[in-house]
Amino acid sequence: MSEPPMHLWLSEPLPVAVDAVLTRLRQTPGVAHIAVMPDVHLASEFCVGTVVGSESLLFPNAVGGDIGCGMLAMPFDAQAERICDAETAARILGTLAETCPARRHHRRTAHALSSELRDCLFADPRLEGLKRSEDSRTQLGTLGAGNHFLEFQREEMTGRLWLMIHTGSRNLGQCVHHHHLPKARRLHTGIFALDADSDDGRAYLADVQVARAWARENRRLLALGAARAVEQILHVTPLLADLVDCDHNHLATEMHGDRELFIHRKGATAAGPDVPGIIPGSMGTTSFHTRGKGHGAALHSSSHGAGRARSRTEARNHITISALRQQLRNVWYDARLERHLREEAPTAYKPIAAVMKAQEELTTVVRRLKPVLVHKGL
Repeated sequence: MSEPPMHLWLSEPLPVAVDAVLTRLRQTPGVAHIAVMPDVHLASEFCVGTVVGSESLLFPNAVGGDIGCGMLAMPFDAQAERICDAETAARILGTLAETCPARRHHRRTAHALSSELRDCLFADPRLEGLKRSEDSRTQLGTLGAGNHFLEFQREEMTGRLWLMIHTGSRNLGQCVHHHHLPKARRLHTGIFALDADSDDGRAYLADVQVARAWARENRRLLALGAARAVEQILHVTPLLADLVDCDHNHLATEMHGDRELFIHRKGATAAGPDVPGIIPGSMGTTSFHTRGKGHGAALHSSSHGAGRARSRTEARNHITISALRQQLRNVWYDARLERHLREEAPTAYKPIAAVMKAQEELTTVVRRLKPVLVHKGL
């Protein structure tokens, strides 16, 4: 059997370990097409920054556990220079800790489910019960930790104040993943797969869409919480009509050429013709709003960010607090978190300019934004 086509957009030479994972993926039955984004980096069974198209098999690990993880961007009717001094920044950060908490135990009440979340049902009653539980609803509107963040940013051309949020489906997405993965069979390459034309495959595909809706609602609630924070302190108004939301961990059925494919994106943004996208840099570097070009060989995709250059352990071992301060010298953040923030320092990530250069044929830059204030959790 011939190997499927694999197309790569790279900002640097491919690491040996990443190449080994991609080689194994290319030898996996059922894989029809692979696209590798310039932010690619090692994960486990599937690298972050890969897009896999298949015709008859579904690969749960090609989506991962944070199903629906993605980005939200929203402008305000104000200039970013309104966040201009340490006192104002401290007030905003303190309020964000209340309105946009990192964990559910920081929240006192559970959110009611939106009509969309009430109407989209999990295939398994246990997952549906979990979705409706007070514990899960308390987790709605929480940011999470790791590389999840909330930023206020300055648009380079206009100086306008923007909000950017990166988070996903929290514990619910992980539960969906752990529920379905044991039902998959292990192929000879070691990769787990579900038959798309089976009850288990159809249930997984449907449940992924519910988790994506949950992640969208999570970002929406965080955006409203962030808007309340700056409305109270800066007296500015969010422009909700201009809100953009996109996710980069998902499974979708799409037409590519004359074929209907199951498209798995793990750390990759949909970039069909004129599809809006959001590509963050890092805490101290430029982020981008984009429009897709619909590149066929890339399966209508682009990168989801800069991509890690160092693992979290390497970052902790090599990036000092003084280096972090230097890298974030123009950004307001909670200094009490400095020891932990070293994992997310700009030098823990690839240079975003090189990543964007490598994918010029995949996406068009609409605007560039610089971080002004960063809110992260533990």
